Amino acid sequence: MKPKILALAGSTRSDSLNKKLIRCATEMIEDADITLIDLRDFSLPIYDGDLETSEGLPENAKKLKKLFLQHQGLLIASPEYNSSYSATLKNAIDWISRPEPTESEYLICFKNKLAGLLSASPGALGGLRGLAALRLLLENVGTSVYTTQFTLGSADKIFDSNGKLTDQKKEESLKSMLEGYIKLLTKML
Repeated sequence: MKPKILALAGSTRSDSLNKKLIRCATEMIEDADITLIDLRDFSLPIYDGDLETSEGLPENAKKLKKLFLQHQGLLIASPEYNSSYSATLKNAIDWISRPEPTESEYLICFKNKLAGLLSASPGALGGLRGLAALRLLLENVGTSVYTTQFTLGSADKIFDSNGKLTDQKKEESLKSMLEGYIKLLTKML
């Protein structure tokens, strides 16, 4: 059985380096069923407990939560904003972490998942500090995170005009990380 992976970038910017990276990554994966989404398609208000109490979960939160529930793996390319992950990604996680009235388990959409983390940045560290913060968050909500992660420094110079990686060593490194991630995820099924 092939694992099902939900792939996304933590950015909504059209020309996001992390959107380019997640597309490259998903094109390299052969032994999984991939669903690639854009968080821009799941626009959400800033999480507010009063809003949740008065109106319940927004429809886009319900749709996103359903996608998380349908997949065993998460592949996230996260930008680094001030040494952390984006507010867009955090807000999505905050909304989908909330239980529906019919759910008996809290944080259900994060349980029994394996996340693979990627980051692309114009900086030399490639978003490494942001991934450390994201790893902590995901582990705290019950998601296992694959030990090896991939960072792409100077990413503004490593994609061609079609969004493909031009650095063969980086491409091989990404492929190796993804193969290990898929192997472990498949073992977990």
